[in-house]
Amino acid sequence: MWLCAAAPLAAQGPGDGVGTAARTGVVFDGYYFGSSYAFHHVVEWTVPVGLSHRLGPSLTVDLSSGYAHAAAATTSGTLELSGPTDTDVRLSWASVSGRLIVSVAGTLPTGKRAVDTSAVPLLSALATEVLNFTTPSFGTGGGVTGGFATAFKLGERWALGVGGSYRWYARYTPVAGGGDLEPGGEARVRLGAEGRVGGRGYFRGAAVYATSGADTLGAGSRSASGPRFLVYSGLSLPAGRSSLSLYAYDRYRLRPHGYDSTVVQVPRGNVLALGVRLERPLSPVLSLAPNVEFRHELAGPATGSLALLGWLVRPGVDVRYRASAAWTVLVQGQAAFGRVADNGSSVPLVGPRAVVLLEWAR
Repeated sequence: MWLCAAAPLAAQGPGDGVGTAARTGVVFDGYYFGSSYAFHHVVEWTVPVGLSHRLGPSLTVDLSSGYAHAAAATTSGTLELSGPTDTDVRLSWASVSGRLIVSVAGTLPTGKRAVDTSAVPLLSALATEVLNFTTPSFGTGGGVTGGFATAFKLGERWALGVGGSYRWYARYTPVAGGGDLEPGGEARVRLGAEGRVGGRGYFRGAAVYATSGADTLGAGSRSASGPRFLVYSGLSLPAGRSSLSLYAYDRYRLRPHGYDSTVVQVPRGNVLALGVRLERPLSPVLSLAPNVEFRHELAGPATGSLALLGWLVRPGVDVRYRASAAWTVLVQGQAAFGRVADNGSSVPLVGPRAVVLLEWAR
């Protein structure tokens, strides 16, 4: 979920004292496609809810959930789906030295664990990674994740971090009237570095390797996804009174190994995102941040080249206003322009996004 972000590389624990932070708001995602596409449009409204509470100098609990409504107009009619999402609860403990963080997270199945067959095309559209919907899934059977992160200094200006986690998924019925799904467990290992560049620049980079077991359906059929490699880098530079941030995200999904022809294999894939953001304070309480992101997705069979599923460019602007010592308002407006593959050809898309979030902290 959006609130349960990964632990910082430096593995700094919570500060002294007790603190509480909360966030909620409204997020709108919409995509409108060319006339020959199966979907005329797909739109989604999300109301996220997040709460973080510091129980002491070393212990923090985070909770995140939400409510979403999605609708799509297709060549054969209108599809709709709405309801609460799953709820994530995470407990993080930081050692006294601040060099080790241990976390345990539980996903409570408060969302939809079974949907009608008619809603499957809508869920497939929401899960398309190049579109990057705020709520790509309405629910699962829940699960538990355990992990750790630690860091070490490299000289006076740099730090090296290592982390790992394992997630267990509970069995559930994804489609009403269908068989049960038992997802395979997933293991992740993360290695990263961060530090000063030049006089005032700052770099963060990380590499993640993830692997998971095969998913098993109630009827005995199985599907498997190959290992995933993810590389992320970000560079922050001063630009007068402003701050310039550059980032790159690249994830490869390889073909599964060790499975015979009876196992359905998830296609290979690649998702790439490149972005730039310029944040400029207009006053002590108001800041403006124009930004732009390029994103594309490729997929392909076990051998051969990958084919382009779609690409988009998303310019936008963020406005952050600190209304008081406790309240902050964040407003985002973005518009995506690109194309998606359609039976050997491609169709254009336009995708507006609007966000209004309220943050409270004490």
